[in-house]
Amino acid sequence: MDVRRITINVAGRVYPLNVPAAEEETLRKVGKQIEAMIKDFELNFDVRDKQDALAMCALKLGTSAEVSAKNNEKNINASNERLLKISQLLEDLEK
Repeated sequence: MDVRRITINVAGRVYPLNVPAAEEETLRKVGKQIEAMIKDFELNFDVRDKQDALAMCALKLGTSAEVSAKNNEKNINASNERLLKISQLLEDLEK
């Protein structure tokens, strides 16, 4: 596995990371998204410091992740129900 050492700048701090090469682009993109979110919070809300902005980012990202997880679960359940119906139809055809 190809591991790369990269640095990500978030909220004025540099974080050195060892990451699989396949994840480098994703991590850099997420770092830029977090920086953009911090700037947005600083411009549009009464943010006292970077820690407040990071906390707001964490809440927003956590909420998005939870909503996505619930949507994925609903989609999986719906797909399973459809597969079960298809399976039952195929069994009926075999009779």
